[in-house]
Amino acid sequence: MPETSRRGLLFGTAAVSAGAFLTACTSNEPKEKAPAQSNQPAADDKPGTPVTIGFAGPQADHGWLNAINVNAKSRAEKYSEVTLEITEGSNDTAAQIGQVKTLINKKVDVLVILPADGKALTQVGLEAMKAGIPVVNLDRIFASPQAYRCWVGGDNYGMGLNAGHYIGEQLKDKANAKVVELAGIDNLELTKQRSQGFADALKNYSNVKLVARQAADFTVESGQAKMAQLLQAQKQFDALWNHDDDQGVGALRAIQQAGRDEFIMVGGAGAKSAMDAIKADNSVLKATVLYPPTMAASAIDLARALGQSKGIAGLSEMEIPTSLTLYSAVVTKENIDQYLPTGFS
Repeated sequence: MPETSRRGLLFGTAAVSAGAFLTACTSNEPKEKAPAQSNQPAADDKPGTPVTIGFAGPQADHGWLNAINVNAKSRAEKYSEVTLEITEGSNDTAAQIGQVKTLINKKVDVLVILPADGKALTQVGLEAMKAGIPVVNLDRIFASPQAYRCWVGGDNYGMGLNAGHYIGEQLKDKANAKVVELAGIDNLELTKQRSQGFADALKNYSNVKLVARQAADFTVESGQAKMAQLLQAQKQFDALWNHDDDQGVGALRAIQQAGRDEFIMVGGAGAKSAMDAIKADNSVLKATVLYPPTMAASAIDLARALGQSKGIAGLSEMEIPTSLTLYSAVVTKENIDQYLPTGFS
């Protein structure tokens, strides 16, 4: 499951999808303003200098991680001058380090790395940078900023914050509203950040109280088992926040088996199954808070711009930023059609 501990530049508008941050690279909309220096062109869709991008990610053993690979490959295919050297994903840090070293030895122009373990992969990131190969660090952050040129990832705290505000607004007129939380893996920093954001948001609603919390394991089976426990312990509540849409499939099964429907449910990450349920509007699931796997497409755009020594249209600076945190939009029935194409299986 994605993990990050860095919150950088926040582009805060729920109406903009993750890929749209690099407008000139990815959009058919009118061009944004160019960077301040006319001799420093912004990246656009026109073929430019050939660029070989090395991509190293973890094993796609979760829907979100598989979507990361899909987004990276499909974005690279958009550009005729981009060659993508992609490794077989691995959750073994030693194997992934070896894969990155191979890409360094191949002298790729830019590296995009989503490390299985950010701390463990820091040294090889430093090795690439010292070899003159800029690194785009995707999501799970390296231990040293010297190990990457640019970091791009999601906002775990923002996920919790936006989920809490959405639930709080739905319940603001209800006296003594009760909320339960189905979290992810508790020893992960991302879970702590999501829970903290959720707790901080609920502080704005004096009538809303978190009455129970269970940690699951980001799997369908764990979601079903832990949700069944929550339902048994809590005979009535008004809202549920589930950190992850994969485990949410199991949670919904437990809810349906128990015949409960007195509450609303908010998911997390943006799986297609969750978006389909929101659109159908025939269950307790009414919203999901995004953790966009389209960040991998944005990472390819950033790597392409780096390889071609270009900036980004819409920004005045001559260089790409060092940090880009994607916004965790809340997807509901009202805006589902906009976000449905980004849903992952």
